[in-house]
Amino acid sequence: MAVITSGKTFANGEQLSASKLNQVITAATFNASDAVDGSTMTLIGGAMAVADSGITKAKIENVDNMKVLGNTSGSAASPQEVAILDEDTMSSDSATSLATQQSIKAYVTAMRPKFVALTGGTTDLTKTTASVSTATYTYNIADFTSSDSDFGTSKIVALVIEAFTSSNQNLNSVRVSLPDGTDTIICSTSADNTADFTQDHASFPVPINSGQSSIVIRHSVGDAQTSAAVSTIKGAIIQPGL
Repeated sequence: MAVITSGKTFANGEQLSASKLNQVITAATFNASDAVDGSTMTLIGGAMAVADSGITKAKIENVDNMKVLGNTSGSAASPQEVAILDEDTMSSDSATSLATQQSIKAYVTAMRPKFVALTGGTTDLTKTTASVSTATYTYNIADFTSSDSDFGTSKIVALVIEAFTSSNQNLNSVRVSLPDGTDTIICSTSADNTADFTQDHASFPVPINSGQSSIVIRHSVGDAQTSAAVSTIKGAIIQPGL
């Protein structure tokens, strides 16, 4: 059968007219059995249309490797191929590409915080105050060193500080500055008279904010002792990749 059924059939000897000729075209319809396959294409009101299940994987299979169809233009647009990147370091830093599951997992795993021992700093990592005084020790964040291979490419996000105090009387304490400039006590000891003797020992992770240049440790000693106030920077918590 014909793909198109004419909108007008002429009989032998019938007179032609403009309206009849126009009707041949304007009233024509597609023949359902020959114009469409009834599967991917169908007829709706005599016009060809894609069937609900007509778009299959096979119809769009010619897509480049590591590409998907999408739109990253920022507004409505025709579909385009969007790159899928398999980069464990996310080095392309693309705002329009997708990442593989494997690369996301590798990147997140590499970004986990890590503790490293420090080998040096602005001044000695361990400070002891034995006499009655208030001692202040300022460490520049950029001056810390470590033998860990990740240290040079990471940022310090916290310092682990250990403190010890002992006292027969009065108050001895070790304090450290927080990112907002306020102090927090790591440990402190005090006694009512010389017949008493107390000790305290504690560790504290001190957060380091982005852009923070230094950290301050303060020893306040009101009772002289061999180890009235001792502080040691035990190490740093670093964030690789930052």
